Amino acid sequence: MEVLAIILPFLLLGVGVLFVAFSGGPGKAREAYLTGGNRIFRLAVPVVYVIGGLLVPALIVANSGAAAGGTDTLSSKSLSMEEEEGKSLFSERCGSCHNLDATNSRGVTGPDLDEVGKMSPKRVLAAIELGGTGEKRMPAAIFAGKDAEAVALYVTKVAGK
Repeated sequence: MEVLAIILPFLLLGVGVLFVAFSGGPGKAREAYLTGGNRIFRLAVPVVYVIGGLLVPALIVANSGAAAGGTDTLSSKSLSMEEEEGKSLFSERCGSCHNLDATNSRGVTGPDLDEVGKMSPKRVLAAIELGGTGEKRMPAAIFAGKDAEAVALYVTKVAGK
């Protein structure tokens, strides 16, 4: 459905461009549409535009749930207080570099946490402590103590889901 919402406006615009082109330009297209055009075509164009004008926004509104900060599979799961804190901290300090679908983070500098393999709290805590893999591409000890544990718990729960 999302694909239809993206393609439909361009398809309608293309039909309009073809009509203008085959009519001989904007002036002749206007004349053909208003005076000598086919009755079916004169009725079909406004109907198509009205349907498109209602359908596209309706599809966008209907699919806005995932854009609110959770993928469809995660949006119905509740988080503990610690996981909520981890989500907040991740969004604040990690989301600009890492991609994580559950928080709608689209960072490109760090690895995509949804695709790096199986996550465990131990693995995430080690990455936080070392600064990723220790190659100094990520700041070391970006979180400490309970904050690091909360982020590790959250990332472990949602990464790759």
